[in-house]
Amino acid sequence: MVGLWISLLVLLVGLLVRSYLKLLTKHRKFPPGPLPLPLIGTLWCTGIRFSTDTLTKVTQKYGNFATIWVGHYPIVIMSGFQIVKEGLINHSEELADRPVTYFVLHAFKRKGIGFANGHSWKQQRRFGIITMRNLGLGKKGMEFQIEEEARRLVEAFSQTNGQPLDPSLLISNAISSLISTVSFGYRFSHEDEMFRKLMGSIDSLAQFGVSFSHALYTTFPSIMKYLPGLHQWTLANMKMALSFAKEEIQKHKENQDLHDPQDFIDYYLLQMEKSKGDPNSTFSEDNLAQCIIELFIAGTETTSSSLQWALLLMVAHPDIQERVYKEMEDVLGSSHSVSYQDRKKMPYTNAVIHEAQRVKYILPVGIPRRCAKELHILGYHIPKKTIVVTDLNSVLCDPKQWETPNEFNPNHFLDKEGKFITREEFLPFGAGARVCLGEQMARMELFLFFTNLLRAFKFQLPEGVKELNKEPVVAISMHPHPYKLCAIPRNSSCQII
Repeated sequence: MVGLWISLLVLLVGLLVRSYLKLLTKHRKFPPGPLPLPLIGTLWCTGIRFSTDTLTKVTQKYGNFATIWVGHYPIVIMSGFQIVKEGLINHSEELADRPVTYFVLHAFKRKGIGFANGHSWKQQRRFGIITMRNLGLGKKGMEFQIEEEARRLVEAFSQTNGQPLDPSLLISNAISSLISTVSFGYRFSHEDEMFRKLMGSIDSLAQFGVSFSHALYTTFPSIMKYLPGLHQWTLANMKMALSFAKEEIQKHKENQDLHDPQDFIDYYLLQMEKSKGDPNSTFSEDNLAQCIIELFIAGTETTSSSLQWALLLMVAHPDIQERVYKEMEDVLGSSHSVSYQDRKKMPYTNAVIHEAQRVKYILPVGIPRRCAKELHILGYHIPKKTIVVTDLNSVLCDPKQWETPNEFNPNHFLDKEGKFITREEFLPFGAGARVCLGEQMARMELFLFFTNLLRAFKFQLPEGVKELNKEPVVAISMHPHPYKLCAIPRNSSCQII
């Protein structure tokens, strides 16, 4: 009996040694990085939490093209502008896929745009790009809707009468109202119980993505799916959000006008009608519901955080705030309302908005990619399905590209004559095949919200507060710590547009 146990132990050790030797052979074929150990990979070096610090620590030691290991699975890191450009732009087709964790598979079921791959992703994304462009056209297009929401936001700020306020909720409500208008054709009252539940569910989905519970579910899916916990609550929230979206889809079907689509659901239902009988069509109500949820997930937190950072930076740099206000007054006068086209006449204001996005990028890392096919890059052959993480923070703060990479400096986007310059190193929306679908909408939101707020108010610290915390809260987004400011009405006839 003892001999049997010894034989089994020797066999187990032999299998482990053989597995580890395979890992070491595999390790040598990838870009450099920490030595992976059996079972734990490089967790001994990087820790279990994946963050900007993880990437910085690895790339400082091993270079801007490196590899870490989760168990026996490699994750390739691309850092710095030149390497990220080589990957996302020059090898866009090879890096077109998203990695799919067990939780993402369970929650999203390969539907929608953000977490789908292959034919379905291509078809849904192409439709999304065309539809977002169509929704931006006409007298009541996207810019008109954003201007209306900016007016409401200015009114909400004015009701505080210059007293300290936390701007986060007002800004988040404005952004979510816009996405509601784009998706459903109308805005919900922020007191609407079902809409509040929807936004709460979407927030829980976003937060779960960076939680330890998500890591456990991904590592032990066959066990975790039977256990209670945060993952079950999040899946229930996802189910509720999809149910809400499907109710709105049903309302649109009952009142559908195929000749005059007004919102994302209308355009999608029209496309479903056109695609009837097409065996290759992926247009379905399930896919539509998933797309709607993703519009809220991708569009609310990111734009809201960027605008919160921009206001915080204006309070921290009152001289820059005054220069922005003066430029707007010089260009617009006292009666002209702000339009998106005005950015071309306001280079300094445009530079300030871009610089706020650069220096306070709102994601810990770029959303991971997965090799759709074998990737031949920089002398390495990265196998199909390998996960690739692009460190966009390192691009936006690359010391080889930016004069003062870690400082708020609007001159990064101005030439010697004070004219705005477009820079290819500015990649807050990503690049390549998976560049942000709502980039144009987000740019319009940031410009119109920011300019209308700074035209109506002077933002300053509450009495007794000497400075605000400029360090981010690291979660699904890098948003500011809660803060309060005072919105003091300007002596202008355009306080409220």
